[in-house]
Amino acid sequence: MSDSVLHPSLGPGGHWGASRMCRVTRFIRGRGMDEVRPTSGAQAHGLVPLFPPGLQAIYGECRRLYPEQANPLQVTAIVKYWLGGPDPLDYISMYRNVGCPAQDVQEHWHYVSFGLSDLYGDNRVHEFTGPDGPSGFGFELTFRLKREVGETAPPTWPAELMQGLARYVFQSENTFCSGDHVSWHSPLDNSESRIQHMLLTEDPQMQPVQTPFGTVSFLQIVGVCTEELQAAQQWNGQGILELMRGVRVAGGPWLITDMRRGETIFEIDPQLQERVDQGIETEGSNLSGVSAKCVWDDLSRPPEDEEDSRSICIGSQPRRLSDKDTEQIRETLRKGLEFNSKAALPPINSQKQSHERPQSRKDSLESESSAAIVPHELVRTRQLESVHLKFNQESGTLLPLCLRGRLLHGRHFTYKSINGDTAITFVSTGVEGAFATEEHPYAAHGPWLQILLTEEFVEQMLGDLQELNTRDETKLPKEYSWPEKKLKISVLPDSVFDNPLQ
Repeated sequence: MSDSVLHPSLGPGGHWGASRMCRVTRFIRGRGMDEVRPTSGAQAHGLVPLFPPGLQAIYGECRRLYPEQANPLQVTAIVKYWLGGPDPLDYISMYRNVGCPAQDVQEHWHYVSFGLSDLYGDNRVHEFTGPDGPSGFGFELTFRLKREVGETAPPTWPAELMQGLARYVFQSENTFCSGDHVSWHSPLDNSESRIQHMLLTEDPQMQPVQTPFGTVSFLQIVGVCTEELQAAQQWNGQGILELMRGVRVAGGPWLITDMRRGETIFEIDPQLQERVDQGIETEGSNLSGVSAKCVWDDLSRPPEDEEDSRSICIGSQPRRLSDKDTEQIRETLRKGLEFNSKAALPPINSQKQSHERPQSRKDSLESESSAAIVPHELVRTRQLESVHLKFNQESGTLLPLCLRGRLLHGRHFTYKSINGDTAITFVSTGVEGAFATEEHPYAAHGPWLQILLTEEFVEQMLGDLQELNTRDETKLPKEYSWPEKKLKISVLPDSVFDNPLQ
């Protein structure tokens, strides 16, 4: 199973008002659609239909599932994204799904987005790249919401949720994958529900479609409780989703979200916690890193020494990271969880703000916020004698996960600061090619710090950090020190990171 990352805590700040930003209409084939006037890309292939081919392909898959609902209700962005509107999804269709009695699947509302993939092929939103690769970002979002008794029309709040996720994708250019986590920290429907976070998985009914502009798959949003999100962090998202499929009230085979669910899967079936614990013990966590509020200080460096740390190299040259570990670390730093708010997301560049043709998306670390921590020839590595790590509470509570779920399984874990280029990567002795070694366990490469911990030291730290499992703000700050290892860790209030000059 490949490593995953935790996606941003978008939170309720990502919501928008349905009455102000969108309208609910009927989807009528051939009406209300913008005429495609390609200037490049599709024009060269003679694709100038009134009904855009990308839209047609997704609509065709919906028609396959819902042949009797040719004109579903839709939430439509009033001002389209390429005209300066705030919402990237042109349409969100809402279908009534009768479920599957044979599989004990209950009736629900099924939401499908239009806009994360390339609908038009004329570069108005997505760069036209031909039919062989992904279309746009390569996926659309879906969501399945339990239909309440007496409900005659689908609620529109899931459309707001999907627009919020789409905005994150467009702004950060980070795509979602099956098994990913999204920390929301608020009831998805702004009620008092315990369903406050999301996991992502393949839609159980919708098949990937091929369009003239590339392939499109369908990722389903699954609402989860905080305890279920934490279990997914400590183990993996796919494992928790599989457990939820076996619990009807928690989603069942098609993972239908019930906002009125008052119990976690572990309260419904206590034996499921044992399965998670066994999974963590045998497999560890596939969460390879998060974006966080964190900083590190070099305690071995005299305060009066103002020499640029990037120009110092002590000791032998560092070994090269293996290709696998390098790619995992780069992916961790490229995609991650911002614990703060939407304001912490990577900025939209000037091209996107004016909705001109975007730059090509690349899988390597090339964003402004993270490129500076990629090793390169101009940045030298220096070895440190003593370090002080500082985390906010939410980041600190993930330290046991980092140690137990990652390092004890021979893996690495990265914290990427949301306030700059700082990064802290913990590595075990099993990670080949790290520039931190057992002889010199603390090594800095520009603002990127690596800390190598032996298994014996990890076990010691786990015992000392046990209280981090309690989330009590009144007990901050918390200080942990291992003088013989010349390592200090502080868990501090958010205000320290939000106001660094204090």
